[in-house]
Amino acid sequence: MGSPAAESWKQLLLSSIQSSSHLNHSSYFQMATVASNGRPSNRTVVFRGFQDDGYKIQINTDSRTHKIDDLKHCPFAEICWYFTNSWEQFRIGGQVDVIDGTKSDPIKLQQREKAWLACSLKSRMQYLAPAPRLPFASEQQPTEIPTLDPSVGPVGAFCLLVLDPDQFLQVDYLNLKSNERLIFTAGQNGNGKTHWSVEKVNP
Repeated sequence: MGSPAAESWKQLLLSSIQSSSHLNHSSYFQMATVASNGRPSNRTVVFRGFQDDGYKIQINTDSRTHKIDDLKHCPFAEICWYFTNSWEQFRIGGQVDVIDGTKSDPIKLQQREKAWLACSLKSRMQYLAPAPRLPFASEQQPTEIPTLDPSVGPVGAFCLLVLDPDQFLQVDYLNLKSNERLIFTAGQNGNGKTHWSVEKVNP
């Protein structure tokens, strides 16, 4: 189990997701990375749940996208999640583990396969499409429509990203309705485990 403060920010987030579940955009958030040229890069991604009921946030992506290059250059990222109904914002930074088919760790490969099988067939088909951001060649239409066996593991382009807030040490929660701001900060306790504390600050 995590510390009470860690349970608190996660519970706040889960409550916000639940109360906004009727809105299609409630599972989307923005993820910012740093490119090799030092410039920021931002995009919208989909929340795929917490890994193993812990605090690590899962995101699925295509290994051919620019965000993978960014994360190989700098493994840290920050996500920003805004819930329009409750006027709540969550900013969560962390180190991102890029889990693709080249990983040698069998546990991580199992996590990747589990994430793949949890996707709908329609979502899985996206990873068979031509590489993102390459010039579109309308005359080079595929002669056959690719097919997928629902029981087979992930294709090469599928990549699981796991953002670990413990490695960034801060979660920033802002509620614009109640005018409340909480900063959750992680540190190491005496036995070397991560311990979260919370402080109420000016919004």
